[in-house]
Amino acid sequence: MNMLNFRNSIRLLLIITLFLGTLTFTSLGAIMSTANAQVNKPTIVFVHGAFAESSSWNGVLTKLITKGYPTVAVANPLRGVKSDADYIASALKDINGPIVLVGHSYGGAVITNAVNGNRNVKALVYVAGFAPELGETAIELSGRYPGSTLGPTLAPPVELPDGGKDLYIQQDKFHAQFAADVPANDAQLMASTQRPITEAALNEASGTSAWKSTPSWFIYGDRDLNIPPAALSFMANRANSKETVVVNGASHVVMVSHSDAVADLIDRAATAP
Repeated sequence: MNMLNFRNSIRLLLIITLFLGTLTFTSLGAIMSTANAQVNKPTIVFVHGAFAESSSWNGVLTKLITKGYPTVAVANPLRGVKSDADYIASALKDINGPIVLVGHSYGGAVITNAVNGNRNVKALVYVAGFAPELGETAIELSGRYPGSTLGPTLAPPVELPDGGKDLYIQQDKFHAQFAADVPANDAQLMASTQRPITEAALNEASGTSAWKSTPSWFIYGDRDLNIPPAALSFMANRANSKETVVVNGASHVVMVSHSDAVADLIDRAATAP
């Protein structure tokens, strides 16, 4: 190899090395940028309500995970407003950074009480959920307006050793009452895996009103047979909801039948200034 060819080879090697180095640096920069964006996203914490369980959030979870959100679907004990809220509050302490709390049905009452001064909670999203004032109960709010047909669909209570009572929806009435806009096969699975709530929990007074100091968003269906839409509208207006979405034809489980709409609202709440 003569000196000219040797110099050209060295020059080409340097150019290739610099090019590959630039590509590597750019790729690492893109990865770090993506990682930082995900780290900066708030953690979305989901709290299910009565006669449901954590898998009821699966459709919403899938969409938000795809968008890079850290998510946690907590198993709500459904034993009582204060004890359930204390349980959720304890779970929140292990989460670093901002949090968006999402509650369905009775889970709305739980998140209302779970904030308890936690400054990381930046938003509350009520999905066909109760947003009680101090001293209000789920039973009282649901009965304030006509439209709930839940009572006659409940199975005979299960007597508990402590004297309490667990409530279920009769399986043959579950589809029409709870999830009318969900395919029948899916509704049957939901009926089979429903988790009971104590009667006392539905009659327990709320101890706080977190929506007075934490921004809130609401979404519900206009065919909800558990909590009258008029009651949900009342609570959203009282809380000065940042945005209220009413889904035409949706049942009480709007997060199952219209997961896109619910996920989109949560995304807007999470990115709100």
